[in-house]
Amino acid sequence: MKPIVSIIMGSTSDLPVMEKAAKFFDEMEIPFEINALSAHRTPEMVEEFAKNAHLRGIKVIIAAAGMAAHLPGVIASMTPLPVIGVPINSTLEGIDALLAIVQMPPGIPVATVGVNGALNAAILSLQMISTGDEGVQQKLINYKKDLKNKIVKANEELAEIRYKYKTN
Repeated sequence: MKPIVSIIMGSTSDLPVMEKAAKFFDEMEIPFEINALSAHRTPEMVEEFAKNAHLRGIKVIIAAAGMAAHLPGVIASMTPLPVIGVPINSTLEGIDALLAIVQMPPGIPVATVGVNGALNAAILSLQMISTGDEGVQQKLINYKKDLKNKIVKANEELAEIRYKYKTN
């Protein structure tokens, strides 16, 4: 089994956030890899990874980082693949990481999700992949249908709750 998505985080301290993406890929039966690489501590390894990911069959890279959050942009500067940045809330409520990831120079785009938004990054990565894979697209259609059904069920349950002045 060869991975098609790569989850990269600046430190294993980001794993509690990024495992939401890993669990989603498991649920969707999507082969992925997960590694810790640091733009500041292991720049040579980041460069080797970024330059070769597409040659290994990776289709999308999810890169998570906190604070200065250079990792997603550094990877994006060296790969032809789409990179999705996940800002990690480690200081300043994650706003520092969000701004570092979203404010990329022209020519080096990084798609960016909300602070600690690993699940949305995973969903977005599959939406990208699904443009060329009907099987993945059907999994996403079913996933979104399940999201809708959860809300419908929640409203049915809310309708059963009684309050003196509740009108619905």
